[in-house]
Amino acid sequence: MLIKIYGSAIHGVSAQTITIEVNVDSGGVGYHLVGLPDNAIKESSYRISAALKNVGYKIPGKKITINMAPADLRKEGSAYDLSIAIGILAASDQILADEIENYVIMGELSLDGSLQPIKGVLPIAIQAREEGFKGIILPIQNAREAAIVNDLDVYGVENIKEVIDFFNENKPINKIVLDTRKEFHEKINDFPFDFSEVKGQETAKRAMEVAAAGGHNIILIGPPGSGKTMLAKRVPSILPPLTLKEALETTKIHSVAGKIGTEASLMTVRPFRSPHHTISDVALVGGGSYPQPGEISLAHNGVLFLDEMPEFKRTVLEVMRQPLEDREVTISRARFTVNYPASFMLVASMNPSPSGFFPDDPNNTSSTYEMQRYMNKLSGPLLDRIDIHIEVQKVEFDQLSEKRKGEKSKEIRERVLKARDIQNERYQNLNISCNAQIGPKEIEAFCDLDETSFNLIKMAMEKLNLSARAYDRILKVARTIADLELSEKILSHHISEAIQYRSLDREFWNG
Repeated sequence: MLIKIYGSAIHGVSAQTITIEVNVDSGGVGYHLVGLPDNAIKESSYRISAALKNVGYKIPGKKITINMAPADLRKEGSAYDLSIAIGILAASDQILADEIENYVIMGELSLDGSLQPIKGVLPIAIQAREEGFKGIILPIQNAREAAIVNDLDVYGVENIKEVIDFFNENKPINKIVLDTRKEFHEKINDFPFDFSEVKGQETAKRAMEVAAAGGHNIILIGPPGSGKTMLAKRVPSILPPLTLKEALETTKIHSVAGKIGTEASLMTVRPFRSPHHTISDVALVGGGSYPQPGEISLAHNGVLFLDEMPEFKRTVLEVMRQPLEDREVTISRARFTVNYPASFMLVASMNPSPSGFFPDDPNNTSSTYEMQRYMNKLSGPLLDRIDIHIEVQKVEFDQLSEKRKGEKSKEIRERVLKARDIQNERYQNLNISCNAQIGPKEIEAFCDLDETSFNLIKMAMEKLNLSARAYDRILKVARTIADLELSEKILSHHISEAIQYRSLDREFWNG
C-alpha cells in the first residue's frame, strides 16, 4: 500500500513542503530510503524500530520503500522520524490513514517513543498554513512557537502513541492556542538592564541616545572598567520596540538556528548578540556545509556588540563590510544560494592602546609603533561604516559613590521614539527606516545647511584634520541630533555635537 505523508525542509529562513511517500510491498524484505537524505535521516530506521516496539507496534518484515520528494533537494536532520514512522504504520495497515494528508507531521523520536524538539518550527508552520493544511503535529516543546501562526491547528504531543491514537481512534490531542498580540504586547518592555544603573558617563549616554535615534553604528573607546560593556548591554532598552512584523522576522531566524526556548514563542525584545573575539568568519556571517544563520543574522533587528574589536581577526571584521552596507548576507554554494537578513545596529568597543590606559597612564609602556599597529587593526573601510566614535572616560570616585539614580531607559526611549517617528514620516516613500541608511541623494535633499553650519563643518575639516569620509557621517548624525530636538533644520550646534563624535578621524588617533 502507498501512503503520502507531509513534512517540511528549511531553506534559508523559509520552508518547503516535503512529500514523504511510503510504499510497503510484500514482494521481499528490505528498507530503502531515497530522496537525498543525510546520515541523521538514514539512521532514523533504528530509532523508529525501537520507538514503535516500545509502544506496541513494529516495522513490518516486508519491502519498505520511502521516497522524500522533491528528490533533488537535500534533506537534513532528525525531524522526519515521526513522519516516516506514521507513514510506515499507515502503509502497513497498522493504523487508519484517512486524515493523514491534512497534516504536516514533524518530530524527532527517542527510543521510548517520546518526542524531542526540532528546529525551524515557525517557518514550517507558516508554510503549512500557506499551502492549506488543516494542522501541524509536532513535539510539545515546539507547540507554542508554532501557535504564533493563526488559522492553523497546532497539536503538541509528547509521545508517538498520542499521534497513533489521534488517527486510529479519533482520540483528541489538546490544541495549543496562543493570543499572539496579547503575548507580544505584555512582554514588549521586558529588559534585564536599565540606563539608570550607569553612574556618570553622561557624554557616552548622550552618544548612545543619538545612535539609537538614528540607527547609527557606534564604537566606544576607553580604558578597562570605564563602562563600555555596561553601556552597550543597555542599548536595546532605548531602541524602538519591535513591530509585530519585525518580531516574526526575528523569531524565524532564531527558530531556524534552534535558539527559541521551549517555553518561549514570539521574540518580543530586540536581540543582543555578543560573540567572543575568537569567532570564525563563518560563525559571524553564516554558512557551513548546511548553511545556518550567523551572529549578524541572529542580531537582525537588534544589536551586534563586538567587545574589544581590535582583538577580532581582521578577516572576521572585513567580512562584515558588505552586510553592513546591504543589510543582508548571501551564502552561495555550488547547487544553491541562501539569503539571510542582517539589518542590525553595530556597537563596538576598544581600548585606546595595547596596555588599555593611554593617554591617562603616565607609565604607558606602548611604543608609538605598537599603538599605531593596534589602531590599524581596524581598516578604514570598516570604520567608514561606523558613524559615531565616542571616548569613554574613567569614572571618578565621586560619581561611583553617588546615591542618586541616573535617567531611566524609559525616559530616553521616549525621546528616541519621537525622533524615529519624524524619520518614518520623512522617508515614508523611500526604502529607508532611519537616518543611518540614507545615501548621498537623501543627504542632499534632507541635510541642507545654513551659512553658519556650513562654515563650521568646513573649519572642522581643515583644523581638526578630519577625513573626507567623515563629512557624510557628520551630516547624518547632525540630522539625527536635530530630529531629537524636533528641529526641522540642522543648526550649527547640531553640527558641532556631531563633530565631537568623530574621535578616530582626528589627528590625535590616526597619527
